[in-house]
Amino acid sequence: MSNSKQTTTCQDEYDPNSLDVIEARKRIKQMLTTATETENIAIREALDRTLAEDVLSSINVPAYTNSAMDGYAIAGDDIENIKLFSLVGTALAGKPYNNSVKSGECIRIMTGAPICKGVDTVIMQEHVEVNADQISLLGTHKVGQNVREKGEDLAQGSPAIFAGRRLTPSDIGLLASLGISKVNVIRKIRVTILSTGDELKNVGEVLGEGQIYDSNRYTIYCMLHRIGVDITDLGIIKDNPEDIRTAFEHASKNADVIITSGGVSVGDADFVKQTLEELGTVNFWKIAMKPGRPLAVGQIKNAYFFGLPGNPVSAMVTFYQFIQPAIREIMGQTHFENPSIQLKCISKLKKRPGRIEFQRATIITSETGEKVVKTTGNQGSHVLSSMSEANCFIILPMESGNVEVNSLVEVQPFDGLL
Repeated sequence: MSNSKQTTTCQDEYDPNSLDVIEARKRIKQMLTTATETENIAIREALDRTLAEDVLSSINVPAYTNSAMDGYAIAGDDIENIKLFSLVGTALAGKPYNNSVKSGECIRIMTGAPICKGVDTVIMQEHVEVNADQISLLGTHKVGQNVREKGEDLAQGSPAIFAGRRLTPSDIGLLASLGISKVNVIRKIRVTILSTGDELKNVGEVLGEGQIYDSNRYTIYCMLHRIGVDITDLGIIKDNPEDIRTAFEHASKNADVIITSGGVSVGDADFVKQTLEELGTVNFWKIAMKPGRPLAVGQIKNAYFFGLPGNPVSAMVTFYQFIQPAIREIMGQTHFENPSIQLKCISKLKKRPGRIEFQRATIITSETGEKVVKTTGNQGSHVLSSMSEANCFIILPMESGNVEVNSLVEVQPFDGLL
C-alpha cells in the first residue's frame, strides 16, 4: 500500500484548501490600491475613462425657464376663468417674446423658447382650438405644465458627475452642455500579459504534434482593450523557470498588473506559482469554483499578479469574475459590479455540490415572449465554442445540485447586455 500523499486536482469536485468565491473577491479587494495619477484630456478622448474629481455645474441647466412643448403659453390662473385667449405674439428658441403677456392673452411658443413675463403654463398645440387670432382650450390642464424651470436639471454649483464615474457617451454630452472642454481622469493602467507553455504556438505558425494555438492572449487582450488599459504583450514563454523568472522580472518593472495564462496547476512543468513565490508574494491560488479553480493571485514589487488557468474558458471566467473588477478597482471606478437577474432555465443542468459553477448560457425570448435562459451545451473548460455562443453565465451556488427544467436560476449577463 502506498503512503504517498494524494494531490487534489482541478478535476475533483471539492478541495477543502480552496477559497470560496466571496472570500477570494474580498482578499483581492483588500490588496489593491487605487491609482492616483491623473491626466487632463479633451472630453472627446475621455469616453470610458475614470473621472478623477467631481465636476460641478458652472451654469444653471436649463439656463432659463423655457417651454417643453410646441404650443401656447398662458397664465395658469386663467385656465379656469378664461374661455377665449387672444394671440399677441410668438416665441421661438433663440428669439424670445420680449413683451409682457396680460390675463386673457397668449403667445405661440416653440420648444426651448424662453417663458416670458406674465405666463407660466404651456398648452400643447394638439390641445387647443385655433380660430384666427384666438384660441380656446381643449381638455383639462394644470398650472405650470410643460414648462422646464431654470436650473431644474442642474443648479449652478451642484455636482454634475461624481469622481469614480466611468464616463459614458451621455456623460460626455452632459460635460459639453456645461461648456466643459477638458476633464481630469485617472491615468491609464499598464497591464502586461503573457502565456506559458511548451505546447503553445502563435497564430499563423505551423502546429507540430501535440501543439495548440495560443488563443488565451487574444481573448485576454480583447477583454483588456474593452476596459481601456495600456497593454504590453510578452508573447509565449517556455515552460522553464529561468525564462519565466526573466519575463516576470521584466514585466514587474513597468506594469501595474501582470496577467499570465497557464502554468498555475500542480503539474511538474507548472512554474508560475513557484516563481511568484520566489519573486514576490502569493495571496492565494485555488478557488472553489468551476471552471477556473487554479488562479494565482499575488504581487511582484508594485505590480499586482494574476495567474490565470490555461484552459480557455477557465481563463475567461476567472478574468470576468476577478481580474476585470480588480482592474476597475485600481482605476478608481465606482459601481462596476456585474449585475445578475433571476430567469427561468429551460435546460436541465448537471452539477455536484462542493463548489460554485459558472455555466455558459444564452438569454433568449420564448414563444410566449418571456425572457428565459438555456445552456450553450458542453461545459468543458476547453470548449471555447460554447463560450462564443454564450451571452451570460448561469451561477449555481456551492451547495446546489442538478437543476431541473423551468427552475429559477441566477443569471449574470456579459457586459453590454443590460
